[in-house]
This record gives sequence, C-alpha cells and structure tokens, in this order.
Amino acid sequence: QVELVESGGGLVQPGGSLRLSCVVSGNIFGTSVMDWYRQAPGKGRELVASITPADTTHYEAPVKGRFTISRDNAKNTLYLQMNSLKPEDTAVYYCNAYRTTDWNYWGQGTQVTVAA
Repeated sequence: QVELVESGGGLVQPGGSLRLSCVVSGNIFGTSVMDWYRQAPGKGRELVASITPADTTHYEAPVKGRFTISRDNAKNTLYLQMNSLKPEDTAVYYCNAYRTTDWNYWGQGTQVTVAA
C-alpha cells in the first residue's frame, strides 16, 4: 500500500527554521518525482519545490535561496529544509509523489505557522 506521511510542521518565529519530512511507503519512492506543495489560508495549492530521482531540483521564486529539497532513497524519505522563514510562508505543506497527470499520491499535510 502506498502511503505518504508528513511531519515536522509547527509554530516558528520569523527568521527561524523548520525541517519537514515525508516518509513514503509502497515501493515507489526511488522512481518518483517528489514535490512539496503548500496551501495558505484563502489561497489555492501551489508548488514549492521538486526533486527528481536523479536529484535534480527546482524551486519556485518565493522560496528560492531559503528552502532546500532533498531525498534519502535508503530511507524512502523526502525533506524540506526551511530557513529564514517569513509570515507569508504560513501554510499547510503537502508531500506529493508524481506518477502521471492522473496518478498522484498525496500526504495529509502538516501545518507551518510563522509568527512572533
């Protein structure tokens, strides 16, 4: 059974750091493009960063230079290191495993709140 479980969210002050994790079960991790998405209050879900099985990465402009996406294939785990956090980073963060346009696996999300 394929399952994605995120963890690591919480409350952090502006300028602080968090590391999100996504553990993937079901024998698909090593061949999947992995993504982090986020959804802020009142907004749609947006892509944050992506990483291919070959460790090629992509970052959307709002997080470039502050966030780092990585994967540990031996542990079937995806990470998002979040530094220099801003209040506008507040959102529910979702892990995604991409197979095809109509075949994606999603985690349940983890809440990140950046506030003093």
